[in-house]
Amino acid sequence: MNVWIAIGVTAVACYAVKLAGLLVPAGVLERPRVQRLAALLPVALLAALTAQQTFSTGGALVLDAKAAGVAAAAIALILRAPFLVVVAAAVLVTAGVRALGG
Repeated sequence: MNVWIAIGVTAVACYAVKLAGLLVPAGVLERPRVQRLAALLPVALLAALTAQQTFSTGGALVLDAKAAGVAAAAIALILRAPFLVVVAAAVLVTAGVRALGG
């Protein structure tokens, strides 16, 4: 029964967030500061999610094959490689480190 309570609370919370977004006056959304924040927020959230998924395991800080793959992707991005090359570099380096590390 606890699962259904969690589902219900989540559904109500999602609806409340959606409703709050609709109730914000248009004048507030047109402010330059709000527009800049709205443009930068997804990038910050994605960066935080990537860092959390890459550098932590079970609440502990780790440097493993995932970190090497992200580093390879960062280097490929600095060299302005196409997206598929960036992904391929990350995959190959991660797989290589895992193969060498056992």
